[in-house]
Amino acid sequence: MNSFWTVVGFTARNKLKAKSFLITTLVIAIIISIGANIPYFITKFGGGDTVTKIGYTQASGEDSATGDQLKAYFEQQEKKTVELVAFEDKGSVDANETMLKKAIEDKQIKGYLTFGDMTDSGFPEITYKSEKLLEVSTTSALQGALLMIRQGIILQDAGLTQEQLAQLNAPIQIGTLQISATEGAGSIGDGKSSTEQGVNMGLIYFIIILLFMAVMISGQLIASEITSEKSSRVMEILITSVSPIKQMFGKILGVFLVVVLQIVAYVAVIIINASLPHNKDMLKNFNIDFSQIDPTLLLYSVLFFLTGFFLFATMFAAVGSVISRTEDLGQAIMPITIISLAGFYISIFSISTPDSMLVKVTSFIPLFSPFVMMLRLGLTDPPVWEVLTSIGLLFVAIYISVWLSAKIYRVGVLMYGKRPSLKEIAKAMKAYKV
Repeated sequence: MNSFWTVVGFTARNKLKAKSFLITTLVIAIIISIGANIPYFITKFGGGDTVTKIGYTQASGEDSATGDQLKAYFEQQEKKTVELVAFEDKGSVDANETMLKKAIEDKQIKGYLTFGDMTDSGFPEITYKSEKLLEVSTTSALQGALLMIRQGIILQDAGLTQEQLAQLNAPIQIGTLQISATEGAGSIGDGKSSTEQGVNMGLIYFIIILLFMAVMISGQLIASEITSEKSSRVMEILITSVSPIKQMFGKILGVFLVVVLQIVAYVAVIIINASLPHNKDMLKNFNIDFSQIDPTLLLYSVLFFLTGFFLFATMFAAVGSVISRTEDLGQAIMPITIISLAGFYISIFSISTPDSMLVKVTSFIPLFSPFVMMLRLGLTDPPVWEVLTSIGLLFVAIYISVWLSAKIYRVGVLMYGKRPSLKEIAKAMKAYKV
């Protein structure tokens, strides 16, 4: 047993001291810090002005009336995104356009409105002119404002009282609660409110991305560690003092500890950035309440994370053991990488459809279930028997993977030269029993 922990300690120390590991960790931490503060940088260097100022000519007639109505409407909004700026009429269309273009050049406004003939909508033809291409958000805001203005005029002409107008414009709120419709299904939880669903969705995003990062990082580390030892013939020395099985699991555990330490560092960076004053105020607006997280969901998160990590780690170790040159490693581990990518993408792109048939089927496939079943647990209410079946199949897959990986590792670590064929590996495996 001492030799096992020796392998674990040696693997962990070897990776932690590597310059490539330290540089990669530092670079990713910097990228996370920059990404977490991008909204603040945008508001800081973008002038902090989120209100689009639009000019119009204040003259007599329907044109000025429409502009004044829009100006009054946006001034009443609590969080206005548009502000109308009135300019004095210069007496002609060309003179007015020249004046408004000069205002854009002087940064007084972002664009301006011009008015044409009256239409059946009750407003004149309106054109918004600016230097930017595809001003969809601004034109949408203007269209919405005009609809509300027209609705108010029509209702006022209908003779409604202020109380009736207030009642008509009062927002209607509908609460949501996710439940299980199957009686006696033994589902997890008694339903989730909209707040719980939002917090769970954030947790699921985090766990799925965390598992994918752990699989990708650990897979590369485990496979490269074994291949480099083979290429330097260190394996011949190790194999005489430590059994292949202890070597494989010692390396897996050692890399796991390194990956966990790296993830803890990333989480610490995220927490530090989230605790900064400007980010703290921004997060308050989202009303995030971590007490809404179901403890059962956290337990399942840890279970699926560990089982998913261990399943893929044994597969990467097996592949790394049959490769003698590090140049061939990327091509050899490509199938496992694609499988983990498939599980990751199925879960991420099914966030809005967690009850689809694709999600239900793949949640029982062990190579995908660590990702996909977590999605179902967080956003739906699957019966307990389905969750337990998925876990059971995952443990069976891990047992088979360990059994096969141990055989392949035992045979592959001493195969040098060209990459052995499947026939050669199968023949050698028959001579070794785990």
